[in-house]
Amino acid sequence: MQLLKFFRVDLAITFACLVVAYFYGSWEVVIITLMLILLEIVFSFDNAAVNAKYLMKMSPFWRKMFLTVGILIAVFGMRLVFPFVIVSVAGSINPVEAWNLAMARGDVNTPGTYGYILNSAHSTIAAFGGMFLLMLFLDFVFDTKREVAWLTWIERPLQKIGRISAIAVAFALLALIAVGELFADDAHRHDVYLAGIFGIVVFLAVNGLATFMEEAQERREEEMEAKSAEALATGRTMLLTGQAAFSMFMFLEVLDASFSFDGVLGAFAVTTDPIIIAMGLGVGALFVRSMTVYLVDHNALSNFRYMEHGAHWAIGVLAVMLLVTVKFEIPEIVIGMAGIVLITASIMWSIRANKREAAHAAIA
Repeated sequence: MQLLKFFRVDLAITFACLVVAYFYGSWEVVIITLMLILLEIVFSFDNAAVNAKYLMKMSPFWRKMFLTVGILIAVFGMRLVFPFVIVSVAGSINPVEAWNLAMARGDVNTPGTYGYILNSAHSTIAAFGGMFLLMLFLDFVFDTKREVAWLTWIERPLQKIGRISAIAVAFALLALIAVGELFADDAHRHDVYLAGIFGIVVFLAVNGLATFMEEAQERREEEMEAKSAEALATGRTMLLTGQAAFSMFMFLEVLDASFSFDGVLGAFAVTTDPIIIAMGLGVGALFVRSMTVYLVDHNALSNFRYMEHGAHWAIGVLAVMLLVTVKFEIPEIVIGMAGIVLITASIMWSIRANKREAAHAAIA
């Protein structure tokens, strides 16, 4: 009951969006919107975990800013504008034309319609999004510093392989070559290679930027802690307000943008309609923001130790499915349910591990 009360605003907005989705299309659109909401939450749980680490040091005022002004930036910036950029680039049309074509809802088999343009550019979008998501997955499973393992029989050996420099990039390039040679036809093979390489480069750039900003923030925190110690010694109190709080807020916004990139790209595996994508991912982003605050307020981050693992394995499966769709069609329900099954399994494993630890502690 307390959990429902905490997310009451999010649930009300969700209900309103689902009503809009029904009148926009049908019950099928409602189901797809729900699927995108769930996928966004699944993909961005690690985002919530990282954000919670920094949000703990911000005042209630800046937490509200994170949930209000911050969500507007996240929804309209990354979830609405960015998909149209992808559509415009993939279809070689300007954003205004993309919007007009999307609203026209032309038949996918009619040349010149929004659906037809996207369908003809699907192999390029799938290669770009698939390689970006694959890099995100590989960066996680090859991480040698990660202490907790969920599927130990495969995660521990992969961590050992991760000691090899640039192994993730090498593995991704081999996967791209396999996709190009096995799945792409002669007319689109060059585009698949180019889009796939661009997806790898974009991931490296975005991930590098996020790492740079995180390290810069850590250095800033160390400086603030030193000043706080000095202030304590002199009897003065130093609070994280003003410019310091604003800089952390902006850091969280950029970090959120880098994390949301995979969700935006993954949404194209479920639907190509930008309106449905904006509604689904936007509501999902709102839940993730609220989840971040909930994790901070209830110190609940450690309760689901394997959830981040489940999210990344879901991303890995989605990446493979996207790359396979360069040649073969995969039902949207299969793509959506694969991620939900994995994240649910990781939660159940987390609960079971917690109970096992509690039982051992009781015996001891």
